[in-house]
Amino acid sequence: MSDLFAASPEENDRARPLADQLRPRSLDEVIGQTHLLGPDGTLRRMMASGRLGSLILWGPPGTGKTTVARLLADQIGYRFEQISAVFSGVADLKKVFEKARFERLSGHKTLLFVDEIHRFNRAQQDGFLPVMEDGTVVLVGATTENPSFELNAALLSRSQVLRFESLGLPDLEKLVQRAEQLTGASLPLDSEARHTLLTLADGDGRALLGLVEEVLASAKPGETLDAAGLLTVVQRRAPIYDKAQDGHYNLISALHKTIRGSDPDAALYYFARMLDAGEDPLFLARRLIRMAVEDIGLADPAALPQAVAGRDAFQMLGSPEGELALAQVVVYLALAPKSNAVYTAYKGAVSVAKTTGSPMPPMVILNAPTKLMKGSGYGEGYIYDHDTPEAFSGQEYFPEKIGRQSFYHPVERGFERDLRKRMDYFERLRAAKGESGE
Repeated sequence: MSDLFAASPEENDRARPLADQLRPRSLDEVIGQTHLLGPDGTLRRMMASGRLGSLILWGPPGTGKTTVARLLADQIGYRFEQISAVFSGVADLKKVFEKARFERLSGHKTLLFVDEIHRFNRAQQDGFLPVMEDGTVVLVGATTENPSFELNAALLSRSQVLRFESLGLPDLEKLVQRAEQLTGASLPLDSEARHTLLTLADGDGRALLGLVEEVLASAKPGETLDAAGLLTVVQRRAPIYDKAQDGHYNLISALHKTIRGSDPDAALYYFARMLDAGEDPLFLARRLIRMAVEDIGLADPAALPQAVAGRDAFQMLGSPEGELALAQVVVYLALAPKSNAVYTAYKGAVSVAKTTGSPMPPMVILNAPTKLMKGSGYGEGYIYDHDTPEAFSGQEYFPEKIGRQSFYHPVERGFERDLRKRMDYFERLRAAKGESGE
């Protein structure tokens, strides 16, 4: 007997989220990831070979990892088994493995899809190794975190890592068009608002379809929203950023390299992105101080005081006023002349210090606080540099066992140009003293 109060199949279908209704039914329908699914893509080549090995799908949310895994199983005729590392434990894994072994006896191969695989601990990850090696399952794991940091080396060595990329604006536009075709309704947005909607999704197809649903449900009949109106209807999506993981390291690397590359605009952009994502401003202040000494050094001696002052200003003003002081430091460092001479000199000195033992400094530069030490030659012949022309004696200060070393090689610009001239004078004076036998 039918249920008079049951919803019709059409009503049930409309009640499903738009992202679920638009889920691709074949690999050809997947939007984006052409480097994997295009004619010469990695996955297409695997399909052509007729063999599928274990895979780690790495990429941001909403880029099709789960969908692609399911379609791969359909394409090659494997059973599709899905678990989530968030909700599963060792007992659940054992059940899945036992079922896969039973199915294998019946001639059925299993593709085991593990969502958020990085959430399994190291011991749990090791549990996959035996069933991967004996062919019980083909493992396809999905992760938003860098596998190099989060997955066992043994697991990685048995899998191929495939990088999924955020969807570009053209891909997102195709997705919107599919949604409009499915719903039979055009988005009530002008061209600028439509572009804003795509950028709000931040490369996440699932998030975009959620925004589309919000717009269709919220817009009044006959209304066309501009960009400002759109932002009153939908909530801005939080940027993808994990302060302890990949996003954090990628963006601080980008900030450092754009400052080193003397691009103030790009540096401000990455600085603003990190702040917008919730990064600790004092972390950025510390990194800016490091950049001042590593990449600028004595090419602009004011860079370090500027960076320290920016940190102090932020601590005094707090947020949000204090961020402007740090932004000033970002621009100053990007525009400053660059030199890593002190950085490389320090590394060279550390290397020599670690590999040459503990040789005695020259006796001439050692103090003689006792008669015994004075009688032993400590400080004998020392020349007080301030009493010489140019306040330079030309004495040798390196231990005899090591001999003269050269670590610091300043570039020819700014403050260091004048320093180079002074050092050249000292070298000539030292050479002249050596030739005269003094």
